[in-house]
This record gives sequence, C-alpha cells and structure tokens, in this order.
Amino acid sequence: MKPDMQLKTDVIDELAWDPVINAAGIGVMVKDGVVTVTGHLDRFAEKHAIEKAVRRVAGVRGIALELDVKLSAEHKRSDSEIAQAAVSALRLNSLVPVDKVQVEVEDGWVTLSGEVDWSYQIARAEQSIRPLAGVLGLSNRITIKPRASGQDIGSQITAALTRQAMREARHLTVEVEGSVVTLSGHVHSLAEREAAVGAAFSARGVSRVVDKLHVGT
Repeated sequence: MKPDMQLKTDVIDELAWDPVINAAGIGVMVKDGVVTVTGHLDRFAEKHAIEKAVRRVAGVRGIALELDVKLSAEHKRSDSEIAQAAVSALRLNSLVPVDKVQVEVEDGWVTLSGEVDWSYQIARAEQSIRPLAGVLGLSNRITIKPRASGQDIGSQITAALTRQAMREARHLTVEVEGSVVTLSGHVHSLAEREAAVGAAFSARGVSRVVDKLHVGT
C-alpha cells in the first residue's frame, strides 16, 4: 500500500494538474489510504471535478469531501433562472428522455425527480445540472422502472464483470432484491471498485447499487 505521505503528495499534484480545479484553497489529509479534502469552492461543478481527480490517483482507498460551495458574485442566479437553465439543459441532452425528469430549485439547491428506464439516464440528467451557474447542490431522486427479474440482473452483472476482465469477478457476491443490487467481496483498487459498481448500474432494471466492496491488497 502506498504510504500516506506519498499518497497526499500525489493527490495534491493531481488537483493542481486539473485545469478545472482551483487548488489554492483546498486542503488534503490522508490517513490509512482515505483522503479527506477540505475547502471552499465558488462553483458546484468543481466539487465533482475534485472527486474525480482524487479517484484517479492510484492507492486511494476512500474519499471524504468536506467542501462548501460559496458562489462568487458572477455565478449567483435566482432560483427561477436556475430552474429555467436546468430544464433547457435536460432538453438539450439527447440521452435524457424528454419530459421524464422534473426540476425543483430552492435556495440554489436543485432536486431532480421522475422515472426513467435506464440508470445511465439518471447519471446523464445529473451531469446536465452540475455545470450550471448558481447551483449550490444537487439531489437526484429520479427512479427507474424495474424491467428484469433478480436472477436476470445478477447474471447480467456477473457476465459484464467477466467480460471486463475484473481480476476478482469470481469472488464478488451479487445480491439482487427488486431493483436494488448489493455488491460485496474484495477488490484491489478504487478503480476496480468503480468498475464493478459501474457494471452493476449498467444492467437493465437496476435503480440502486449498494457498495459493500472492500478495497485493499
């Protein structure tokens, strides 16, 4: 396992390297491979960019984001302006089904609701909202229509993990209850963990993935 001090250096370097992130006001702490990031941001989209940057660093076993979004003057918008921009952004995204997602905005916090067919449509709807000016936070309450039996879903996920050459695919446990999938077992890295969760989300009929995977050597 990479030493915490080396991991901290790598995370700081990765944050500084990403042009989307203003690393000047961001603090990084590492303990036993778990990275805690603190600071104040002036854009909500930057929070997601920071999370992605940390996940790219080899050796990260967990992430805690203690980040506050405090909009600068040029990024502030009224709730009405944010709602109008959100509706337009969703309509412009061809991967989000038209009129299936509803938007509510209160004090800069956007809540998405509705029902769609695929989990990727939920993710795309969320991605449409993050970059919008004025957004302080996002709650995604979109649900998915169950389409397949639990046995079918479990078989799809196992097959996907095998195709993607997951080293520990045979040692992972996939449990399905309704449209909720629970993954448990052992993986070697955060990247493998994300691959397993991503494969589960890609199965038709999955609305939520409970991640009980252990990351370690």
